[in-house]
Amino acid sequence: MKKLFCVCLVLISIVSISCQKKSRASGSAADMGVTVRLLTDSSGVDDKSFNAAAWRGILEFYGDTAANPRQKGKAYDWVVTQDQSMYVPNLRMVTDQGYDLIIVNGFTWDESLTIVSNDNPSQKYLIVDVDWVEAGNVMQAAYAEHEGSYLVGVAAALKALEDGVTSPRFGFIGGMPSSVITKFEVGYVQGILSIIPNAEIVDYYVNSWDEPALAKTESMIWYDSGVYAIFSAAGNSGNGTIAQAKEYRAMGKNVWAIGVDSDQYEDGLYNSKDSAVLTSMLKRVENSVIYALNAVKNNTFNPSVIVFDLKAEGVGYSAANSALGQNIIDRLELVKAQVSSGNIKVAATLADSMRLPGFPKNLRAIDD
Repeated sequence: MKKLFCVCLVLISIVSISCQKKSRASGSAADMGVTVRLLTDSSGVDDKSFNAAAWRGILEFYGDTAANPRQKGKAYDWVVTQDQSMYVPNLRMVTDQGYDLIIVNGFTWDESLTIVSNDNPSQKYLIVDVDWVEAGNVMQAAYAEHEGSYLVGVAAALKALEDGVTSPRFGFIGGMPSSVITKFEVGYVQGILSIIPNAEIVDYYVNSWDEPALAKTESMIWYDSGVYAIFSAAGNSGNGTIAQAKEYRAMGKNVWAIGVDSDQYEDGLYNSKDSAVLTSMLKRVENSVIYALNAVKNNTFNPSVIVFDLKAEGVGYSAANSALGQNIIDRLELVKAQVSSGNIKVAATLADSMRLPGFPKNLRAIDD
């Protein structure tokens, strides 16, 4: 992984997020005093992932709704970039148009943003899910994925106990091995072990973000061998896990998939009311966008790495599936409060995790 570069590393408190939420207001573009453009990849703002979440944040900041986007085309809008070769040209075009803030999502934008931002030092930029861009005018939103993943690990283990599963096994499927994906895996494993200390964990890396068939095959093998729940942090590859869980739950098998980044409850629906996705580990990109817009509005924009953790509502879990149950949700809220307060500390690296009692020694995760 590219080395972390930042002016300073800021851990946002829940108080700061709460204060910002109070400052969100509707009104005209002039009232907001901020103009913004969101640049997306070819998936646009309907990708059910980072782009959609960023767009929700923009709408909320301006007090608009998707059904009634009053400020679209005035204070805010998006630009879809169909091909990566157009990243630099589109960034230059939008920069030349003089918007107060320009937003891009994901690591595929890092090199293009570095080029354009260094050529335009007075322009403010936000990049989501990246913490290594070397530029003095870019806010970088990073996330405590290990904390959110801890919660979904706790949820899976509690559900297994509730179902009376004897000696439950749990799986993790990653995309490309990296220290970022390791945060998902080790947090998930720690959450499981906090409830079932002797639980067996298996893991697998697809070595691709876009091979759902490979993840589906591995999930089928695991489910057939007694794996109860599988958490995938593998991009589109992870949809193979959800597909297999849907098939098996439709057949009456008691297995679960766990979603990632966005709430994948609807992706797991296998009839009109039941989903194979027990819960999802959420990255609340909308909060990052609102934070950056408020910073521009209030002249407090800090071109640094901002870590959105559990305390700052930067990560979390989905309670959309009624199968999770109120008893488990109540337990999760208690655990969430303990992690947020620091009473529970979740290791973010494989090296630190392996120092914990009972943590498996044979995982395929890596630290860059």
